Amino acid sequence: MTSPLLLLPGAVNGSGPDAGVAWHYGDPVAEQRALEAGHAVVDQSHLGVVTVSGPDRLTWLHSLTSQHLSGLAPFTSTETLVLDPNGRVEHLAGVVDDGSTTWLLTQTAAGLAAWLDRMRFMLRVEVADVTADWAVVGEPVHRESVVGEAVAWVDPWPRTGEVSAAYGSSDVEHVGHGWAWREVVVPRRDLPAVLAERPRAGTWALEALRVAAGRPRHLRETDHRTIPHELDLLRTAVHLQKGCYRGQETIARVHNLGRPPRRVVLLHLDGSGHLLPAAGTGLRLGDKVVGRLTTVARHHELGPIALGVIKRNTPADAVLDADGVAAAQDVLVRP
Repeated sequence: MTSPLLLLPGAVNGSGPDAGVAWHYGDPVAEQRALEAGHAVVDQSHLGVVTVSGPDRLTWLHSLTSQHLSGLAPFTSTETLVLDPNGRVEHLAGVVDDGSTTWLLTQTAAGLAAWLDRMRFMLRVEVADVTADWAVVGEPVHRESVVGEAVAWVDPWPRTGEVSAAYGSSDVEHVGHGWAWREVVVPRRDLPAVLAERPRAGTWALEALRVAAGRPRHLRETDHRTIPHELDLLRTAVHLQKGCYRGQETIARVHNLGRPPRRVVLLHLDGSGHLLPAAGTGLRLGDKVVGRLTTVARHHELGPIALGVIKRNTPADAVLDADGVAAAQDVLVRP
């Protein structure tokens, strides 16, 4: 779905998962500084919005996904995963309930809504993909919404849940400590007016700040083999003592008995050249490919940075090669 803000002078369309909204509006560095300072908002109307209503909605979602949702209080944000039978990530969604409806913010709205609809059986729930009517606006704020305000999902990253587990640094030592982000749901018809109220930043700015915070993103850091442990998603999206759900055996087995085969890593790229390697570029250690770049960004202070997913046993002090560009590691998931 293409945003009307792409018609603004200077707006440049994004690509890949961010196609349809502005990559930037002509000055990505200034936009990034404004966003980091808390002065700008980001058009995220390409994200999907799924609603679940009915009296059984929370206990039903609790039984299907990785997060403890049965007692979720109104206007309390969390996130959850839908896994395949082997524990691989199929859907990642931000979750917030307004007391009568549960809102799921996701990059895979059509697929998630279709799967949930198939799982309703005789329960009192209704599932709808409402992306055509509702849009998402992102802002660097860590505050839950309240009754009378627009519904907002607050990103919990990197705050580890009470019955969860961190595979990297503690919350206060994590590179994402201080990360503040929320996504506000607004009527799609009101999107231009809402975004006119404050300075705008594009996804170029947001992605740079996200990468610097070590925040993994579905369809960027994930592939068909991804299990949550590899991206440190247990800390925010998995409750380790809830009841059964699809993929739980893999979650428990790897957490209790093994180690994930891969790990996400923050990379500092050599910026002496004019071009940076693209997402998907292989990461080599000597003659061996040990992983791939997943997101590449230019940070206004850190310079060229990236997230990548590499083999777990790759030495943490090894400098990797991304198509001739040196990539030094900053550990996010411990080897």
